[in-house]
Amino acid sequence: MTDWGLLDPGATETAGTDDDAVLEAMVDVERALLRVWGSELDEFLDGQADALDDAALDRAALAAGVSRDAVPVVALVPALRAQLEAAGLPADRLHLGATSQDVLDTALMLVARDALRATRASLIAAGARLASLADAERQSPRIGRTIARHGEASTLGVLAAGWLDGVSSAIESVDALSFPVQFGGAVGTGTAADVAAGRPGAADDVRAGLAVRLGLTDPGRSWHVERTPVLAVASAAASVVAVLGRLAGDVTLLSREELGEVRLAGGGGSSAMPHKRNPVDAVAITAAAVESPALLQVVASAAIAGDERSAGRWHAEWASQRRLLRLARSASAAAARLADGLEFDRDRAAQILASADAANAPSHRDLLVATSDRIIDRAVARFTAVSEGGTRP
Repeated sequence: MTDWGLLDPGATETAGTDDDAVLEAMVDVERALLRVWGSELDEFLDGQADALDDAALDRAALAAGVSRDAVPVVALVPALRAQLEAAGLPADRLHLGATSQDVLDTALMLVARDALRATRASLIAAGARLASLADAERQSPRIGRTIARHGEASTLGVLAAGWLDGVSSAIESVDALSFPVQFGGAVGTGTAADVAAGRPGAADDVRAGLAVRLGLTDPGRSWHVERTPVLAVASAAASVVAVLGRLAGDVTLLSREELGEVRLAGGGGSSAMPHKRNPVDAVAITAAAVESPALLQVVASAAIAGDERSAGRWHAEWASQRRLLRLARSASAAAARLADGLEFDRDRAAQILASADAANAPSHRDLLVATSDRIIDRAVARFTAVSEGGTRP
């Protein structure tokens, strides 16, 4: 029996981060490595690359290999060699000069790149709706709240602009990432690749070729125990979830019946109270936001690596890194749905403001409107620049 999402509302978007996606990425790395070696050695290895078939691999055997070897690539390589031999193709160039960590680290960077591309697209969809709401509600007054109490007058547009700024920051954190290829051989020196090519510096050329073929960056080094690339990816994913957690928390609070400043479309049901429509997307985002800090802590702890490959720390990193990517992708998709069905109740917001302490009433409405316009214009302009001009991963 396997997990299939029964207790996982915060991570419903599993496509691209499941075991099959990771396996496909690992095989993609081995394919690319064969093609690069074909160019390096002036041999035709495209036939071998084309013969590798991740869909035909025995998943149970690979899982048993992980239990035995603590690394999935150890069982993967002989399984791929068997595919080549069954096709009557030589298998001696497969995995040439590489070590397990080269394949797995690079594969997880491919998974991260694609997951965060999807995350970015959902963030842009959510941000576009928030920008529209901010513009439409720039003159709709409400009471701002601080430390769970009434503060000063603000506008619904400013509230939406604050959410939008968070989305822009999340997009910037994704755009700032690089996704480096990993290739260093057994202890990160690239010696095996240099020996295979018969010249010093061949490992650098193979790494650069891998980067081009896989659409990753060439870091100019091996980072087997220099784990900042993974920590950067995990931090960006956690930032996305945190930003959306703030949006979900605000929406959950403000859509309560006793407040009602926010209205949500749809909603989930209750097994005991048929009249209820629960804010399910906000709930799912909040679940992800509660979980992600602990996952980031695992990745940060694992970054304290040692030797030329750490014992246990590297291994602990994989599941948390992938989980963070899945949470970011799931939360951003939920945020796009949430924003699409989100509306403000201007009359209710004005009513709550009017009932607030007289000292908090809007005594300078013209100034408030001007301030609201300035805040909203800046937030929308920033989002437009980030979403249209940012560097996509």
